[in-house]
Amino acid sequence: MYEIFLKLFSSIGKRQRFIIATVLLTLLYIGATFFSFEELYIFIPIILVSVYILTFFSILEGISRHEWIMLFIHPMYFALVWYLFYFFVPQRWLTRLPFLTIYFIFTYAILLSQNIFNVGVSRSLQLFRAAFSVNYLLLTVSAFLSYSLIISLRTDFATNGVLILIASFPLMLHALWSVEPREYVSKELIQFAAVLSVLLAEAGIIISFMPINQSIFALVLTSLFYSLAGMFHTYLQGALFRERVREYVLVALFALVVLMLTVRW
Repeated sequence: MYEIFLKLFSSIGKRQRFIIATVLLTLLYIGATFFSFEELYIFIPIILVSVYILTFFSILEGISRHEWIMLFIHPMYFALVWYLFYFFVPQRWLTRLPFLTIYFIFTYAILLSQNIFNVGVSRSLQLFRAAFSVNYLLLTVSAFLSYSLIISLRTDFATNGVLILIASFPLMLHALWSVEPREYVSKELIQFAAVLSVLLAEAGIIISFMPINQSIFALVLTSLFYSLAGMFHTYLQGALFRERVREYVLVALFALVVLMLTVRW
């Protein structure tokens, strides 16, 4: 089957495939935004399957082993949380157009990043560094959206912790894997992602007891995600220098200061 797809679509340039995939996904989003929240059960599977197929169509060549999972985590995750987040904004054309425009731009950037991870560009090249930075930034955006959605459910502290753990693990795993993309995912990488996700879940449980605004809650968790993932990036790269660690520690400290200042004592 894979060989059939290669023969059918490899003649189309990659840039053209990225544009085709992004346009088709945006058109799907346009249709999905006209339906109500009650019809989520219909469109979520359609969106996820479509994203997987069109991501495969975009990348196409050279996918093997664990890349069948790792290269598809971020496009599917972002598509899901972005679609769910749409129902928390005013549903009219004034918001729908910017919403769809941002989705188009971000999806195109994510697909480009996954393609660069797939082709095995050297970490020392500027192209890989750019792809890694863009992907890391958009992973942080995805984390903020997912945490915002979880907190908006207004569940108890234990449920918050479980949901934050589940939401954080795939993002953290992809973030650590993208430091040095390979055809396989090591047990060490999975363990690191699990431990960091547990730390975020524990932070979520603690903050659940604090009377703070939901957006601040999500922002603090996102800052912790950024800091923890960033420090482990530097560790995996063998570049755990004081200057780089200080950057991530300062982000975490700033988030904690904001948290303490906004708590309604």
